[in-house]
Amino acid sequence: MFLSGGLPFVELSLVQVMPDSKSDIQSILDRLPDMRTPLRECRELILANAVMVGEIPAPTFREEARIEYVRNRFAEAGLQSISADEMNNASGILPGKTGERNILVVAHADTVHDESVSHTMQVSPDAVTGAGIADNSIGLASVLSLPWILDRLGIHLESNLVLQASSRTLGRGDLSGLGFFLDNTTVPIHSAICVEGVHLGRLSYSVLGMLRGEIVLKVAPVSTWDESSGRGAVAVLSELITKLLSIRLASVPRTSIILGSVSAGSSYNVPPTRARLKLEVRSEAAGQVSAVRREIEAIVAEIRAERNVDVEFQVVSRRRIGGIPFGHPLVTAGRKVMESLGIEPKIAPSVGMLSSTADRGIPALTLGLTEGSGLQTDEESIRIEPLFTGLSQLIGVLMAIDQGGCDAED
Repeated sequence: MFLSGGLPFVELSLVQVMPDSKSDIQSILDRLPDMRTPLRECRELILANAVMVGEIPAPTFREEARIEYVRNRFAEAGLQSISADEMNNASGILPGKTGERNILVVAHADTVHDESVSHTMQVSPDAVTGAGIADNSIGLASVLSLPWILDRLGIHLESNLVLQASSRTLGRGDLSGLGFFLDNTTVPIHSAICVEGVHLGRLSYSVLGMLRGEIVLKVAPVSTWDESSGRGAVAVLSELITKLLSIRLASVPRTSIILGSVSAGSSYNVPPTRARLKLEVRSEAAGQVSAVRREIEAIVAEIRAERNVDVEFQVVSRRRIGGIPFGHPLVTAGRKVMESLGIEPKIAPSVGMLSSTADRGIPALTLGLTEGSGLQTDEESIRIEPLFTGLSQLIGVLMAIDQGGCDAED
């Protein structure tokens, strides 16, 4: 038996026996370390998908070409109910033996890199390098490859897998693609795994409160040398930043302000008339993000009045605190799977795709697949060898969900 793509079906006793007990996933855990060897035989398939996906630019809101490639690969894998919705999410269903539950496996298709950036992927024996490979072309390529991988391993789940490339995830996209899908799908989602390229060991099950915003500042042009000191947009923005840094933040529960990006000016000797600050507020405590937002808005109003400048605070996205507790069986299974593979779990709350599932009461984890560097730069790179451990982890969690070991008690 062959799936399109040329990989033969091989019966592997190491992954075929499923446990009978809801709470006993030990037989899965025992077999996971040996899964890495047959997964290495899928190397060329996975890397080919990664290169093909990665070399198609997909900046947020302009993912159409990449989504079309995903749909074609879903069709080649024989998935059912393949579609692209109004938000340009691409979805397809890999049917299970009984289909009594539906597990969503999702990776975001968009990247921070626009069409002006070279998207050429360079593959070496140990690594793949190129814009967007870590975030998130290798994650998406792994989801695309999953039907062939499972067939290669002889794994036939009882559950349906709903595979998805999610659009409009980053920045001003504000997770609107995945949110639209979850609000409109007629397929009841039992649980979900959000797949990220990096970092291997990441185990996210909860969502932080978060606000992302931009402060946009405009000043009148400076006409003479004598007037230039302290009058440009950079000088006024610096004053505003100083005030932001004076905001008192709770250390327990932890709250932080991340000043992520400043942009202004074009030359050495011309005071800029415009400046922009991108920032993010995060908190583990309900209500703290809103409290900090009010303080930011007050500082912006103060600068506007004192310096007589045009300054505006724009909210780009918000996240609500949510997710599942540490003691949830899905989290326990994720930890056990990682430990069986020698992965040290790195517990970290999320502000990404997990927020969309948490808002809708769907138990979910975010997992990283490999190690990488240069995240969100033109020189992003991922290591190839850890990927096979990361894929074993993903498959182990899927198997645990499939056999009921991740269901919460009623």
